[in-house]
Amino acid sequence: MSEWHVVWVPDPGRWGTLPEAGGLGVEDLPAAVERIGLMPGDPVFIAPDFTIDSDLLEFVLSKHFRFLARETKRNYATDIRILLTFLSSRGIDWRRASEQDLLNYRTWRCDAPQNPERISGSKWNREAAAFTRLFKWARVSPRPVDASRREDRAADSVSARVSWLTPRTWSLWSDVGLRGHGRDGVPTWGWDARTEARNTSFVQFTLSSGLRRQEGGSLLTFELPAQRLQHGRFQHGQLAGAVTRSKNGRTFYTSLDALGQVETYVQSERAWAVKRAQQMGRYERVAQMRLVTKVTRGRAPRVFWVDRDGVEGHQYLTHLGWRERQLLFIEGPEGPEPAWLWLTEQGLPMLPDRWNTVFTTANLRCEEALLTPAEREVGRNLRAAEVRGRTPYATPHSTRHSFALYMLIVLNQLMEARFGLTAADRRDFAMLFGDPWWLVKTLLGHADVETTKRHYLAPVAHLQLESILATAEADGPDREVENIDGVFARLAKESAGIQDIDVIVDRLPVAGR
Repeated sequence: MSEWHVVWVPDPGRWGTLPEAGGLGVEDLPAAVERIGLMPGDPVFIAPDFTIDSDLLEFVLSKHFRFLARETKRNYATDIRILLTFLSSRGIDWRRASEQDLLNYRTWRCDAPQNPERISGSKWNREAAAFTRLFKWARVSPRPVDASRREDRAADSVSARVSWLTPRTWSLWSDVGLRGHGRDGVPTWGWDARTEARNTSFVQFTLSSGLRRQEGGSLLTFELPAQRLQHGRFQHGQLAGAVTRSKNGRTFYTSLDALGQVETYVQSERAWAVKRAQQMGRYERVAQMRLVTKVTRGRAPRVFWVDRDGVEGHQYLTHLGWRERQLLFIEGPEGPEPAWLWLTEQGLPMLPDRWNTVFTTANLRCEEALLTPAEREVGRNLRAAEVRGRTPYATPHSTRHSFALYMLIVLNQLMEARFGLTAADRRDFAMLFGDPWWLVKTLLGHADVETTKRHYLAPVAHLQLESILATAEADGPDREVENIDGVFARLAKESAGIQDIDVIVDRLPVAGR
């Protein structure tokens, strides 16, 4: 036996059935874990002999690991676990691993034909960063791998997670996957629509704003955009720095249509879930509750609250991370209710990573409706390209990718087709306001425009968008949507990775079109 395991510290109130007092040598397991210094979401490494590795526990508690984002902790711990198992299977203690040991591991992970699950260069670079952090903390010398060394990084590192769906393909995916429509464009018999409004409004909101899963998934009700742009169909809001990857707050924009769907969810499904939870006394059993008493406005808004013990507290809104936000409640018409925007059917905050399950379930529904039973029996990764092309597939991050692609095309159209800018005019416009790449970079919250080009839009950078847009008809406002669809259709045919209806299903009915 050489298999290592990782267990994760649960969030408060989500420990499930606990062992009897004294069963594991402790009277109160959550309290004992807290005394050690472990936080919710922290990993605990279990050796093959089912003992806890004390050195790895110290690593998790150290400054080298503690201040990483929760998702980064999960990714790094998963990567380290696989390395530990590899070394253990060869009788090598991880503290004594050599450069040759890591070279052998890299060869197996990336290049060995015998490995049926080889990884990409981008994935290896992430693993190398995790291992570097561990060996640097352990002061292993010489360091077996170092992500700062060029030879330890993959030369073929290209982002493979880019996933684009055109606007009409998102409509198809939402109708089939989230609204339960069949091939005929109407809801199937027996469709359960209990969370339909929540799921569809979240997708439209993130598609319209380009927010990441955690950014959009941890919004509070009083953070919804309320300021309308002058003469526009968009509203803008402020994103808290604590929920972003860069830890820097930024302004985001969303369409009135998407915001209207969110408000409909708040007044219908969400209101019902809150009322049901209040009737069943769920909020009275919440272990930690901070009842918001005031939210200041201005450039640096602050949230004031009082907890169950009557202790008052406050914090700048931009400094509230997603874990603290779950504790915030506001006084509603029938009593306290969560300030968290997206709620489960039980009326409790829906954690950001739970959206993965929503998207996975929607993908399976699309396969059920659009593929034959024989085609569904084959796993997605093993299906022929023709079969994969007959059903849309999306992840929470696909909304961000698709937003970026859509904005690039629209901005190019505005600068050329609508404004009729010459090459010289375009240079002047770019000097004053920035080119479309720079504007999309700003909307996405990237620090460097090259990140936008490299990770999101590089596969279509070789296309001459100017010539494509020049051939698109633009003979009036009534043709605007059709023209955009035509541009996307051409891009889907000439570029890899863009999912479009014409490629997926021929003349499949789409509700509302």
